[in-house]
Amino acid sequence: MKHAVIVEIISVGTELLLGNIVNTNAAWLSEQCAALGLSCFYQTVVGDNEERLGRALETALERSDVVILSGGLGPTADDLTKETAAGVMGRRLYMHEPSRKHIEEYFRKKQAGIPDSNWKQAMLPEKAVAVENENGTAPGVIIEEEGKTVILLPGPPGELIPMFQKSIFSYLSDRVGGTIHSRTVKICGIGESKAEAMVRDMIDAQTNPTIAPYAKSCEVHLRITARAESRERAKELISPLLDELYRRFGESIYTTEEGVTLERAVYELLRERGLTLCTAESCTGGRLSARMINVPGVSEVFQSGYVTYSDQAKEKILGVSGRLLEEYGAVSEQTAEAMALGAAAAAGADVAAAVTGIAGPGGGTAEKPVGLVYIACSVRGRVRTERYHFQGDREKIRETAVSSALILIRQCILDSHGR
Repeated sequence: MKHAVIVEIISVGTELLLGNIVNTNAAWLSEQCAALGLSCFYQTVVGDNEERLGRALETALERSDVVILSGGLGPTADDLTKETAAGVMGRRLYMHEPSRKHIEEYFRKKQAGIPDSNWKQAMLPEKAVAVENENGTAPGVIIEEEGKTVILLPGPPGELIPMFQKSIFSYLSDRVGGTIHSRTVKICGIGESKAEAMVRDMIDAQTNPTIAPYAKSCEVHLRITARAESRERAKELISPLLDELYRRFGESIYTTEEGVTLERAVYELLRERGLTLCTAESCTGGRLSARMINVPGVSEVFQSGYVTYSDQAKEKILGVSGRLLEEYGAVSEQTAEAMALGAAAAAGADVAAAVTGIAGPGGGTAEKPVGLVYIACSVRGRVRTERYHFQGDREKIRETAVSSALILIRQCILDSHGR
């Protein structure tokens, strides 16, 4: 196998520096590079300025084997990534006929005229390789010189991600040498700090395979990556670590399969147990049911989703008593429990989850602060209610409440129906 490859990521766009767009590309590319076993020591964000971008690329080439640039391949005058990279690497630009024909076909299918500015996207540096873009007009570009590689990718994630998955991943895998194989262990119900502490000894002792933790909303993902001469050998290297993680985390691991989300894991658990689900939501406004409905085939198990934001709706739709609301308030353990039981009765579902809370920014008190959320889950009449105090803005509180509700549903089903 070849030596460890150092990769560097440069994100191009003034809008990134101004905060108009969140730089999701860099995070996604970092995960892909980690999965490939590449070492990423630097990331840079540069505006649409040829001089500054040129200096950033020159610096990156001095310290890294592969430099990946995203953005700046568009048709406008301030899209300068390709021109700058060609200049830094001493390459002349020329009209690349396959890319020109791709642009013609792209606009023909749209039944639209081709703006003159788009033709610059068909210009390619000499001795470079064009990477087909099935979702846009700008091809990706690979430039190699004296053991260094520069990869240019379009900025829109809808173009960058499929291009990387289809073409760049395998290209970089060949650069690394051997075979790279990864498994992701997805954990819920355990905080990031605690999860990392539970595997700190494994991380400190790692060589090959490696373990990399990633924090998600109410989840922790541990990606195990092995490099070996074959895929089968890489799997063999990973297997003992998977066994050890199952020993340490047990049922907190909800999947080790790529593409399985927490909501899909809940769906599969409901289907396996022959159970149906409904939801009753106040502060989350239907987001919990929306997460479940994202799962293909969920109609097998999902009955109904009720959004009961007002007290009147809680009374009328879910049968929560006015006396209970008056005595304990809409945001209370008692109301959450009554919402869950009422939703189960109204929908005729085996499992019901209810969420009620104060998402802010206003409405909080010393007794019931912003971020206070009660989540209840009923499994065939047996109710468990949890009190949470989430931090963050309104969006973050609602997002965290939904993830926490999914975790509680899963835990309650496991508790009621065995492991």
